[in-house]
Amino acid sequence: MKAHTDSDNLDLVFDALASVHRREILHTLSLQPASISDLATQRDLSLQAIHKHINLLVEAGMVTRKKSGRVTFLTLNRASMRGIQKWINQFQAHWDGPQESLENYAQTVEFKKQLKSLTKKEKK
Repeated sequence: MKAHTDSDNLDLVFDALASVHRREILHTLSLQPASISDLATQRDLSLQAIHKHINLLVEAGMVTRKKSGRVTFLTLNRASMRGIQKWINQFQAHWDGPQESLENYAQTVEFKKQLKSLTKKEKK
């Protein structure tokens, strides 16, 4: 099996987060481990549907499985959330700076157009 790069893993994580069912599963597992059948019952999903969601979460490294007898328990892999947090945090500095807002960007573009127009008039 091929090892995932950080970028590949981030793609898998965001793909996993794209479904409301998978986000609900992650929320449940953030509170406590749960069995697959419990998760299916709580969400009124078939076992086949819940397995598809779980498989994607496991592939993304967000959930781990542990079998105890005939029951499979799932736990949240909290470390998987660090990659998302790290990716989002790289934009934090830009969010807090007023120079990075779309409105300010539009104003800057307009100002540059006006400046260019004035410069052309002065040259004539």
